Amino acid sequence: MGDLKSIVKDLKAHATKEKAAFLPYFFKTGKGQYAEGDRFHGVVVPDQRKVAKLHTTTTDKSTIIELLHSPFHEERLTALFILCNKFTAARKNQKEKEWVDLYLKNADRVNNWDLVDNTAHIILGQWLEDKDRSILYKFAKEKSLWKNRIAVVATLHFIRKNDFKDILKLSEIMLDHTHDLMHKATGWMLREAWKRDANPVEAFIKTFGHKMPRTMLRYAIERMPEPKRKAYLSIKFQPI
Repeated sequence: MGDLKSIVKDLKAHATKEKAAFLPYFFKTGKGQYAEGDRFHGVVVPDQRKVAKLHTTTTDKSTIIELLHSPFHEERLTALFILCNKFTAARKNQKEKEWVDLYLKNADRVNNWDLVDNTAHIILGQWLEDKDRSILYKFAKEKSLWKNRIAVVATLHFIRKNDFKDILKLSEIMLDHTHDLMHKATGWMLREAWKRDANPVEAFIKTFGHKMPRTMLRYAIERMPEPKRKAYLSIKFQPI
């Protein structure tokens, strides 16, 4: 239990040929696409969570790192589920830093949108709640699409605490980002903030709406009343 071979064996036991064929298209693994070369066993997320839960207590750091460096998407995500479980358990005794450090040192292996979205707010967001958050801005300005997304999605934890300052600052940084996945993530976080407090988000849109990529804007205003959505969509886009 908890060794690499056991975890991979348990994952493969849940694999299906149909999912193995479908997932590479869903996650854009073709030449020149954002997940070029990523490989799949064909295991759905609920089953990956089950495997992670089964192996969490018996899996050590070296095995997590081995899994994170796997070419198989499900092995990396399962490693991250185990890491999240380890982090959550360690927080009870304020001993979570070692798991945050492992996450940050291997951030290059958190290299697809679902890997980011299932972990950034749980590990990095919770860790930074009462700490200096400069690493978010460092990640936001790096060339790595996935580190950019980690920075933005980590703010979901703050947003749920009604703390919007970082998502507003990061959203301004992301105005000139070229990738649609960042437009979606930033708009998603703005929408989550708007659901808690409309005023700061609408003030941001009124100030920067003409610079916001259309996908970012559409995601941000998705839950607004139709008249308001139409009004914001009528803002003329002026590329930076």
